[in-house]
Amino acid sequence: VGVKVLNIVTNSVACVLASAEHGERFLSVSLYQGTPKVDMQMLLARQSGAAKSQTSDELLSQVKPDPTAYCTAYKRRRFYSISQRQPDESQEARDVLNEKPTEEERVSVSVATSSALGSEAIIHTTMGDIHIKLFANECPKTVENFCTHSRNGYYDNIKFHRVIKGFMIQTGDPLGDGTGGESIWGGEFQDEFVRNLRHDRPFTVSMANAGPNTNGSQFFITTAPTPWLDNKHTVFGRVTKGLEVVTAIENLKVDKYDRPCEVEVKMLNVDIKR
Repeated sequence: VGVKVLNIVTNSVACVLASAEHGERFLSVSLYQGTPKVDMQMLLARQSGAAKSQTSDELLSQVKPDPTAYCTAYKRRRFYSISQRQPDESQEARDVLNEKPTEEERVSVSVATSSALGSEAIIHTTMGDIHIKLFANECPKTVENFCTHSRNGYYDNIKFHRVIKGFMIQTGDPLGDGTGGESIWGGEFQDEFVRNLRHDRPFTVSMANAGPNTNGSQFFITTAPTPWLDNKHTVFGRVTKGLEVVTAIENLKVDKYDRPCEVEVKMLNVDIKR
């Protein structure tokens, strides 16, 4: 509603300040009615070269009082200055909001992000479906990368290129040989290690990499506890259904490069559920 200026003689509203600020509840208003301080040297320097130079007194006479109201707002970590000057229309944005968000704002963003990223994925393969619970709250960047790739069809018709019985099955490389793939941002992104997400059981979904902070698009599903991978690979999901499909892929015959050699198994596509 802005800041109402009340004429105490007539008991009527003289004007409303900052009415363009939508939804703000202004508090703690103070008013400055003086003349702004002028940098006279700067003014004199700016008029150098002009056809007719002005004296200091002439320049000062042109400076008019600029009443300014200063106030805070409910649940806003900033203060507002309200004056009669019009905003510079050449600027694209009048405000730069860089204050720390409130707890309510952080919670709302966290919930919205988790919902948008998805809580479950279904990998449809040529041997059956694999259901995965995603840890969006714990590993938001990794899950965002996986979900976006899935929705964009990046994983469609990509094969499982590395299968090691008693260890894991790996996929996510569009080249199909373990040397390709990139993140949704292009290139690689950082690891997200979480204390309670470990490689302590089979059917753990984790990011493949070539060293610290080199995550791209490839991921693997373990078929046994692999604790030596903790703090080296980001765990971002667990298989909840379709365990027999993972086991069936694990038992495929492979060549000396750990690639299935008799049956080619592919991800047909990946569905993301919120």
